[in-house]
Amino acid sequence: MAATISSTFLSASLVLLCLLSASRKGCVAFEQPELGAETHHHNLQVSSLLPSSVCNPSKAVDKKSSSLTVIHKHGPCSQLRENSDAPTHAEILLHDQARVNSIHSRLAKTLNNVKETAATSIPAKDGSIVGSGNYIVTVGLGTPKKDLSLIFDTGSDLTWTQCQPCVRYCYQQKEPIFNPTQSKSYLNISCSSSICGSLSSATGNTPGCSSSTCVYAIQYGDSSFSIGLFGKERLTLTSTDIFDNFLFGCGENNQGLFGGAAGLLGLGRSKLSFPSQTAQKYNKVFSYCLPSSASSTGYLSFGNSGISNSVKFTPLATLSGGPSFYGLGITGISVGRKRLSISSSVFTTAGTIIDSGTVITRLPPTAYSALRTAFRQGMSKYPMGKALSILDTCYDLSRYKSISIPKMSISFSGGVEVEIALAGILYVNRPSQVCLAFAGNNDDSNVAILGNVQQKTLQVVYDGANGKVGFATGGC
Repeated sequence: MAATISSTFLSASLVLLCLLSASRKGCVAFEQPELGAETHHHNLQVSSLLPSSVCNPSKAVDKKSSSLTVIHKHGPCSQLRENSDAPTHAEILLHDQARVNSIHSRLAKTLNNVKETAATSIPAKDGSIVGSGNYIVTVGLGTPKKDLSLIFDTGSDLTWTQCQPCVRYCYQQKEPIFNPTQSKSYLNISCSSSICGSLSSATGNTPGCSSSTCVYAIQYGDSSFSIGLFGKERLTLTSTDIFDNFLFGCGENNQGLFGGAAGLLGLGRSKLSFPSQTAQKYNKVFSYCLPSSASSTGYLSFGNSGISNSVKFTPLATLSGGPSFYGLGITGISVGRKRLSISSSVFTTAGTIIDSGTVITRLPPTAYSALRTAFRQGMSKYPMGKALSILDTCYDLSRYKSISIPKMSISFSGGVEVEIALAGILYVNRPSQVCLAFAGNNDDSNVAILGNVQQKTLQVVYDGANGKVGFATGGC
C-alpha cells in the first residue's frame, strides 16, 4: 500500500493543522492519507490501559473439556497475593531478563554440569529459570486429592511441588505443603530405575541417590532451586481426567521467587514433561489462552477439544542444544499493516522459541531496531517517556484521554500471519510510562523468544505429535 506508516495514525483534523502550520517539516507524508487507514491502528482510551482491582473471569473456559483455569499470579483473581507481595514492573522485567540470559546460555551450551550426590547439595544451573512465573493453574495430587497451584511453563520439563518434610527450607505457599506420607498412592522411584536417569535431560543435572531413592535437583537462573525425592503419584487434572503413576519431583528443599505457588507444571518436550507423560490420552496436544489483563482469566486445555477451526499452524522446529524448547520460524514483522524490511536471514541465524514463561518478546537487534523505528514513527505525535528497565521505547500519555497505536503482526513459516492483540503491544507501568512491549537481544546470534505478553488473548495450540504450533485470535 502507498501510504507511509505514520499516515495511518493521524486524523484529518490533525493533518489539516499540520498543513496550516508555519513549518511544513514532517507534514508531507500525511497530505494524502490512505482511505481505510483506520484499519491500521488501534483506537483506545488511556484509562483502559490501567489495571482493574476487580476480577472479571473469562467465559472462554470450557468446563466440559480437559481444561484448567489460568490465573495471573498477581491479579485480583488470584489468592496467591495473600502469601506474597506483588513485584514492581521493574522487578518483573529484571527477573525476565535473567530468564532470557539463562535460556541463551543453555542454548549456547556454556553452562557446566555438576554431578549431584545428595539431596542437600546445590545443583548446577540448567539454563531454566522461573522468571516472573506469571500464570498459574490448579491441579490435584495424591489420594485423597490435594489441590495445588502450579506455575505452568513450556520452557520446563519436570513437574515438581514442595513436600513435607522440609529438610532445609520451604518457601511460603498458599495451600498446605503436600505430605506424601498421607497419600495412599505415592511411591518413590529407585535410584536403579532407568526412569531415574531421565532426570538428566529434564533438569540438566545428573540425579543423586539417598537411601536407594532417586534424588532430583534443579536450579534456576535466578538462584531459585528445588531439591528432593523423585516419585510417582496420582495426578487429577479434572474430575474425569486422572493419571496414576505420574512422575514428579517431591521437593524437600526449595527456595526462590515462586510467589506463593506450590511448584511448577512442566509443559516442555522431554520424556518427563506433562504432555509426554499423558500422550496416550492427549497425544501431546495442549492449548492455552493467556488473559488480556491480570484482572481476567484464561485457560489451559489438553487434547483436541475446544480448538478453534480458525487456528493456523506453523511447523515446529527443534533447536540444537535445546530439544525441550518449542521452536518456531519467524519470517517477518508488520507494523501498521506494512511489512518491515528485514532480511529473512536475521531470523534464521539463531532461530526462535515460543515460551510461556518469558514475559517480553526478544528479537534479534537488527529486527528490533526496524520494529522500534516503525513504531516510533507511528507514535510520533506522543511525547516520549522514561525508559523502563529493558524497555527503551516508552511514552508519557498522562495528558491524553484517547490514543491511537499501530497494529502489529508476526509472520511465521507456512504463510501464517498472527496479529498481535492490543494487550500484546504495550507494557504499562503508569500513564506516564507506557512502553513498547518488545526488546532486542544483545546479538543476532541469540535465539529470539516469543514471550507471553505477545501471546495474550491468542489461542496457542501445541501439537507435539504432528510437529506444529498453531494460533488463532480471540481465544479468551
